[in-house]
Amino acid sequence: MHPADFLTLLDSGLRLSVPLLAACLAGLWSEKSGVVDIGLEGKMLVAAFAAAAAAYASGSAWAGLAAGIGASVVFALIHGFAAISQRGNQIVSGVAINMLAAGLTAIVGNAWYGQGGRTPPLEGNQRFGDVLFGHSTLVFVALLAVPVTWFVLARTRFGLRLRAVGENPAAVDTAGISVTGLRYTAVVIAGVLCGIGGTYLSVGQSAGFLPNMTAGKGFIALAALIFAKWRAWPALGACFLFGLLDALSIRLQGIALPGIGEVPVQAIQALPYLMTVILLAGVIGTAIPPRASGVPYVKER
Repeated sequence: MHPADFLTLLDSGLRLSVPLLAACLAGLWSEKSGVVDIGLEGKMLVAAFAAAAAAYASGSAWAGLAAGIGASVVFALIHGFAAISQRGNQIVSGVAINMLAAGLTAIVGNAWYGQGGRTPPLEGNQRFGDVLFGHSTLVFVALLAVPVTWFVLARTRFGLRLRAVGENPAAVDTAGISVTGLRYTAVVIAGVLCGIGGTYLSVGQSAGFLPNMTAGKGFIALAALIFAKWRAWPALGACFLFGLLDALSIRLQGIALPGIGEVPVQAIQALPYLMTVILLAGVIGTAIPPRASGVPYVKER
């Protein structure tokens, strides 16, 4: 491969890894507090729609970002209410969030714009333009979130308490710290990050919303989180790896490989998902989540 082509592949991999990274960090915050978040996909999808609709209506990409984050946080609070306040099954709640987002965005999008669920194309200030090295602001926001997440969780009192809630909520409660408050805070932070990832998809990377445009990225982000063993810096590497695989699958479409010939497009497109399964097969059993992850906390009386 020519060096210029290799650099182009790396650049594409970075672009494609941004929504994965945002969702992966969202899952990290949520699960460190003990709340399993299968609904990353749904929150990103509803954020992508809200961001595109708001950007189109207002003419501002920043208004789109605010709407995307707001919509994602609302869905995050719904999940938090079901999982934290009502002590419901967190997996079921997350799946419900995904289903609600997929149906709601398609129905509302079609009712508003009559284009099969799509929003009208975004142009000019309705999109995030390139600011540095050919990348938009949201790329650097997502990258900055990695050291911020690491520092807050590893070096601050708030981070210590949040991690303690995910390991032993009863001990935190005994110390007079609100388990519910910390878990809701983590869920809201996860909503903000998913909002950034979803907004990037429709207002940064693309020029509008398409139904189901997340295409499983929320689930790949969960796989990256497990592969990274719930750590911020390894999460960056894992998400970049998946982004690179996605970029490679796009580049290989229509290219004849020596001794094989032209590989079917469907097989090439399945490459990132296949690698997800292969990589997870190597870490399942060795990746240990927070001990209280997925377990609703019931205050002892």
